[in-house]
Amino acid sequence: MLNTILQDAQEGAELLVDGESAKKTLSIIELISSGGTAGIVIIALLFVLLIVAIYIYFERLFAIKAASQVDANFMNQIKDHVSNGKVDAAQMLCVQQNSPVSRLIGKGISRIGKPLEDINTAIENAGRLEIYGLEKNVSVLATISGAAPMIGFLGTVIGMILSIFEIANSGGSIDIKTLADGLYTAMTTTVGGLIVGIIAYVAYNHLVVKTDKVVYQMEANSLEFLDHLNEPV
Repeated sequence: MLNTILQDAQEGAELLVDGESAKKTLSIIELISSGGTAGIVIIALLFVLLIVAIYIYFERLFAIKAASQVDANFMNQIKDHVSNGKVDAAQMLCVQQNSPVSRLIGKGISRIGKPLEDINTAIENAGRLEIYGLEKNVSVLATISGAAPMIGFLGTVIGMILSIFEIANSGGSIDIKTLADGLYTAMTTTVGGLIVGIIAYVAYNHLVVKTDKVVYQMEANSLEFLDHLNEPV
């Protein structure tokens, strides 16, 4: 009886050791490569989109940050120069600042002497060009945020088609290992597409908020300049 119990315990311990040795940790590279050719191609495409999204985000972030830096005394100096009739000095100050705000004010200064409506129109036209420059390539992030999940779902459909194909050609015996490639393709591409889409979506909205702040700064300074020109002498 004792021998039987010891033998059963030994067999149980061997099964436990075998089970633990059979456990396998799956790295990210193994997870991607397990998806087959279709999964690898789609993941590679998503990776390229991720690199593009990250590059555009940081390039635009630094550009918008530089555009938002305006000297606190800039408008006071401009108003002093204009009031004293030093138009050339005001124009030179705008050139030295070299920011969207200073370029708008410089455009307005170059129209001094003409009707206020013409000055306002010139500033508005220049403002549209500045906004276009600030929003350069930002729409690409919006495209990536929508396209990446769709590409991931395409991989899901391809993976499921591969799995169904294997089931249809299994001859009545379904081998789970045979279906693994299709299932890996379906799952990894979906996760990859969602990750890239979420990153691009958050980056796009953050840049939109930053751009709106610069646009507000441009509008506020332009109105201040026009109000100064409209003041009675």
